[in-house]
Amino acid sequence: MKTDKAPEHESILRPPVVRAGLARSTIIIGIVSLFADISTEVMYPLLPAFVTEVLRAPVTALGLIEGVAQGASSVVSGISGYISDKLRRPVAVAFAGYALTAVCKPIIGAAGAWPVVLAARFGDRFGKGIRTAPKDALLADSAPPDQRGRAFGFERAMDSTGAVLGPLLALALAGWLGFGPRMIFYLATIPATMAALLILAVRDQYHGTVRSPASLRLNLAGTTPQYRKLMIVTAVFGLANSANAFLILRASRLGLATGWTILAYALYNAIAAIASMPAGSASDKIGRRNLLVIGYAIYALVYAGFGAATSPWAVWPLFAAYGLFPALTDGVGKALAVDTAGKAGRATAIGMYSMVVGVTQIAASFIGGKLWDAVSPAATFYAGALLAAAAVTLMVVLLPAKTGGVSHGDAAGAH
Repeated sequence: MKTDKAPEHESILRPPVVRAGLARSTIIIGIVSLFADISTEVMYPLLPAFVTEVLRAPVTALGLIEGVAQGASSVVSGISGYISDKLRRPVAVAFAGYALTAVCKPIIGAAGAWPVVLAARFGDRFGKGIRTAPKDALLADSAPPDQRGRAFGFERAMDSTGAVLGPLLALALAGWLGFGPRMIFYLATIPATMAALLILAVRDQYHGTVRSPASLRLNLAGTTPQYRKLMIVTAVFGLANSANAFLILRASRLGLATGWTILAYALYNAIAAIASMPAGSASDKIGRRNLLVIGYAIYALVYAGFGAATSPWAVWPLFAAYGLFPALTDGVGKALAVDTAGKAGRATAIGMYSMVVGVTQIAASFIGGKLWDAVSPAATFYAGALLAAAAVTLMVVLLPAKTGGVSHGDAAGAH
């Protein structure tokens, strides 16, 4: 007798979807990312001026703060992903990361010297590092392989929407209500706490079914050759990828007023929000490597433009074009890491990928600050453009256009 009821093992492995074609867990994770990024981005446009003007620190200190902070986030992701796969408790690990981030926000507001900001930003981004890999593994689990790019694209779109709302909220609080940066940093705790609580609502759909084996190791064992080549390209590009704080500082030094700089940064995030989901869906169809090549090339051109810029009006088209870069690379890169993970655990593969991003970003931001102080602001951007162009070349040479594969979790789910 024919029946419309799916086999029991299929119903376990297939995530529930809503009418929009996205799983419940995908949507919740997207909302979590929205609140988390509102919390971060309501602070971020104000941070360069706070460090260099209020706390009287040199640009090299800003580069060190952002390099260590962003790098710590990505480096810790490798360990966090490994622990998440070992414990098989991604929701609990992710919650710990979101909670730590919420605790560190007000410390920045209370800082009286830049080393305190360094410590607080380190703790803030350390929390992000704890949460990122398990959160992304839950996201990968929430969609079938042929829709994985779309799921990551949705999460990136929600994240970028938060990055639009955050600066606009900062502008409203500072410009209309007259709040100083310290008060705004205190208020950032509220959406950070909401994100921490919401992640607890995510169900681990694949718990006990396609989670990785107990013999996991925090190394490249079990990954595919494509994954290892991806790590090489990612490392080269990471040396170009200095903190966005330099872009904000460059805009203000070119003569753009603080309010307009915040709006330009919001424009960048708005473009990223609009383009992220279509980019993720496109990567499912035309190959993730192709999207990464385009994204890296855009980065190179934009950084060359920031290096050559002499007038404040140039900031607007450069920030708009720059918005395409995260849309084409952030979620797509993680999806490609999962595709090519081989027998490695999903959270572990994403974590190691993020670790490479983080280690190189520490170097990129510190070198960027040194070049700014010792040579010129333009030197920071020209160096980034050259390294990004080198990464484009390596990506084309090392990885075939349709690079992809079936991860351990995909293979397990097929049985």
